[in-house]
Amino acid sequence: MRLKLLEVLACPKCSATLDCHAADQRDDGEIITGSLSCSQCREEYPIVNSVPRFVAPENYASSFGYQWNRFKVEQIDSISGTLLSTDRFFSETGWSKDWLAGKWILDAGSGAGRFLDVASNFGAEVVGLDISTAVDAARANLAGKNNVHLVQASIYEPPFRLGTFAGCYCIGVVQHTPDPQRAMTTLPRYLQPGGLIAITAYERKPWTLFYPKYWLRPLTKRVEKEKLLGIIKGLMPVLFPLTNVLFRIPLLGRVFMFAIPVANYVDQTALSRQQRYEWAVLDTFDMLSPEDDLPRTQREVEEALTGAKIVEIKRLSNPGVNIVGVKAS
Repeated sequence: MRLKLLEVLACPKCSATLDCHAADQRDDGEIITGSLSCSQCREEYPIVNSVPRFVAPENYASSFGYQWNRFKVEQIDSISGTLLSTDRFFSETGWSKDWLAGKWILDAGSGAGRFLDVASNFGAEVVGLDISTAVDAARANLAGKNNVHLVQASIYEPPFRLGTFAGCYCIGVVQHTPDPQRAMTTLPRYLQPGGLIAITAYERKPWTLFYPKYWLRPLTKRVEKEKLLGIIKGLMPVLFPLTNVLFRIPLLGRVFMFAIPVANYVDQTALSRQQRYEWAVLDTFDMLSPEDDLPRTQREVEEALTGAKIVEIKRLSNPGVNIVGVKAS
């Protein structure tokens, strides 16, 4: 943690300012261990491995902590050599590269840091919030980037000052929270008037629950994570070449993509075959492992944001429900 983060931090319990007490601080100013104490309610929050921790280590998102520490680098553009995360970031936020420079931006559900990496490359002071130990993977991936800040905290109780951020994005996260509507109504509170928000969620359609992953999930989400990953890795040498063929069949390919819960991105030419294989293992695990998977309708997302004083709401033409808007002045 760097002291600059105190500009936006506040106690998640009472919103008062926090005081920093460093126990181990590097020469460059990064605090490795220490604590934050609330100036009002006296609550104490530890700083561990350079990250302020506002929640218990084990919680509903522990699966993602395991996932992103296991698949740390696969989706980081600066490591993988692709622009897939960069392209997705700008497509799903609708923001310009020039707009980011010098602004405080919140990444709600930052995982291993794929979008933190992107925003930081264009000059933003970007804060990654994640309730899981994925923050440790992000720290390892983005070490040395002084404009990347991390907190382990709940999306329902963000440890920030109200009206702080110029922008907030939450990409592929809210459906994995126990109460997506609450998550979406909470985030706008931390935007400045005129601040921009972008949310992408899985879309719920009349046929969504017929998708076989929802038949499997009541079982797979209860399987011990290492065992589930082992099963997927054991089956993938058969499932990957099979879906490589089936998913490419004209017209029928889309039927097979719906019917077979394997994430094989056969049309993604930016990835090598080996990278596609690694992504297939990662995203198939991502389908089957999380505790919560609650897709949203466009109406549900828009209602949540409207109730949180977001205006100029519009849907972008990307997969899922991709909604952007502006915090009312």
